[in-house]
Amino acid sequence: MSLDVSPALLEKAERGEVDEAEFVDCVRTSLPYAWEMISSLVAQLKVDGGDFADNQTPPPDEHARGQLLRALASDAIRGALQRHFGVRLAFQNCHRVAVFPMDASADESLARFTSVRSQLLNQSPELRDC
Repeated sequence: MSLDVSPALLEKAERGEVDEAEFVDCVRTSLPYAWEMISSLVAQLKVDGGDFADNQTPPPDEHARGQLLRALASDAIRGALQRHFGVRLAFQNCHRVAVFPMDASADESLARFTSVRSQLLNQSPELRDC
């Protein structure tokens, strides 16, 4: 299961559209490692500036890795996080999360980060089974 959905939120979803803020809160509480990773990268980008901020440290365990995978593999979750934080998210392997500004100034950096070449260069034997 990707998210821990409360009965009240599930009931709202069954009746119609859910407020995105409620969905984002559900993501925050369901995937705390992923939430903290992304929010810390957003803070780093704001403080340091530059084209992007990224994490290159593998998660501490498979549970944390699973949270990153669930957050970034779901179009709904990923899109909600991007809108909430005002960034574009990118993902390599099973741990390297990056945040990019929404404006066009980071387009070239985002294209390089998400390129086939960058994916190949970011491989290592330690990450083969992640």
